[in-house]
Amino acid sequence: MHTKKERIEGGRRERDLARRQGHHQCRRTSRSRPPAAQRPAELMSVLVGVHTMPGKHSRRHLIRMAYALQQQTPALRAAARVDVRFVLCARPMPPEHRVFVALEARAYGDVLVLDCAENAEEGKTYTYFASLPTMLGSGSGGGGGRPYDYVMKVDDDTFLQLDALVDTLRSAPREDMYCGVGLPFHDRQFPPFMLGMGYLLSWDLVEWIATSDMVRREAMGVEDLTTGKWLNMGHKAKNRVNIFPRMYDYKSAKGEDFLENTIGVHQLKQDLRWAHTLEHFNVTRLEPSSMLLHNF
Repeated sequence: MHTKKERIEGGRRERDLARRQGHHQCRRTSRSRPPAAQRPAELMSVLVGVHTMPGKHSRRHLIRMAYALQQQTPALRAAARVDVRFVLCARPMPPEHRVFVALEARAYGDVLVLDCAENAEEGKTYTYFASLPTMLGSGSGGGGGRPYDYVMKVDDDTFLQLDALVDTLRSAPREDMYCGVGLPFHDRQFPPFMLGMGYLLSWDLVEWIATSDMVRREAMGVEDLTTGKWLNMGHKAKNRVNIFPRMYDYKSAKGEDFLENTIGVHQLKQDLRWAHTLEHFNVTRLEPSSMLLHNF
């Protein structure tokens, strides 16, 4: 495993870049020699799959607006292409939800409906990862044809700061990489699994999941534990990036309960928690319009 010092001794430019990116804020670990630090000229690309349920129309609209505002910032556009998609299962889907989901899909183009049962422990996460290479028209070979560098699975009660996520991924490997939050009492350098609130896989691992008979046989089970099990059984994900404690459960609306270098906040199951979180990170600010000012 390369130390931080070894990774930044390759030249003044790389050293300065590492400092600007807050290189000290994430742990990059590997059980094998990591690839060269060279990066391709094209933008990094990340697919964020928000796992939700058909009936949560208002929640999806809230999340859609929160991420759309972040995606419009020039800094994020210059750093990466981040696509947010809502991931649903087709079974069961009552008629009213089917109609409303179809309206969303046609209006926004950001809904993925998978051929699976709507249950996280009955293979939804497996179907999500395994369907993407065919859905996105990717070949099974590694390298240039990949539609995304990284694919993320995230819960619909997790808010992500996309710029912080992208900044962390800049120094991460783009092959054989597994990024998320490991439990603090596990091996912090090489967690056996990442918590289901949100984790990423490099595209080569997504392709491997899609073609592995072992993974298909082990598709059922507690989804975050199961994903880690696949990778461990297959001797995959030698590069693991543990972002603990920068993604964490919501505690309260107090400012001290939000970390300055937050990547994600989990357990936002009520709208009020979303409001507290969005307000803290200044995602939106309500200003009186000039027309209204004349009336008061």
